[in-house]
Amino acid sequence: MRQEARMRFTTLAIAITAFLVLPPAGWLLGDAANAAVPAPFASNRISVEVTGSGPDVILIPGLTAGSDVWRGSVAAVPGYRYHLVQVAGFAGTAVRGNAKGPVVGPLSAEIARYIEAKGLRQPAIVGHSMGGTLAMAIASTYPTRVGKVMVVDMLPQPAGIVGSSASGVRGLADALRGLSGSEDGRRLIASAIRMFGNADSDARPSDPDLVARATHELALTDLGPALPRIAAPLTVVYASPEARSSAALDRTYGVAYARKQGVRLVRIDNSGHMIMYDQPARFRAALKSFLGG
Repeated sequence: MRQEARMRFTTLAIAITAFLVLPPAGWLLGDAANAAVPAPFASNRISVEVTGSGPDVILIPGLTAGSDVWRGSVAAVPGYRYHLVQVAGFAGTAVRGNAKGPVVGPLSAEIARYIEAKGLRQPAIVGHSMGGTLAMAIASTYPTRVGKVMVVDMLPQPAGIVGSSASGVRGLADALRGLSGSEDGRRLIASAIRMFGNADSDARPSDPDLVARATHELALTDLGPALPRIAAPLTVVYASPEARSSAALDRTYGVAYARKQGVRLVRIDNSGHMIMYDQPARFRAALKSFLGG
């Protein structure tokens, strides 16, 4: 009996010691659960809608466009958790934190902050037009935060789309920056937006001053020297409106992205700038290949 009492006492002492030294298992699970919950993200520059489940994919629309440009593609390529970025001030949304100052740099930093705040592990990033510029800026500035990048119809030097260079369009870009101050200027901006395929720009107008500032920055941007800093695999999908321009476009994109080793160039024929609308089946096939590759 005395031996049995000693054994019970020893067992109790061990249990008490373990309780004092180590927290209960429930506490450990609670701490782990709390650590896994991503930090809240609040921004006055962007909003993000999350839909689906699977590997993370960030979708960034172009100049003046809304996040809904991706909805058809998201529905057609399931199996991923999509993060649809909306830039404040575009597509009928309040301009908020984008009301003054630089646009491209702060937006790329804000999306990178979103990746970190949400604990996303090297998500894929897909960006159309200006969104492609943002995607490249993020991947070159924060190379460890990005898994792979897909740029849709954008060059590292956006001025190259109109056959010029950042230095060559500076005078025109400086003139464009002041257009939003007049009614004629705003009409010219709206006309340019329609030309690039944003069909609902009249129904959901973007802030004209924001558009002017963003256009000015894009015109003077040259991410060519930053391409070698992009560690992630890079796919570039670009539109060819007609057969006679295909060879010239191939050369333009090949030269523009030559500094990025292993870049994958995908041309989509018979398409304008808004490839996801003009050639939805081909674009979705390219997106599926990019995400699955």
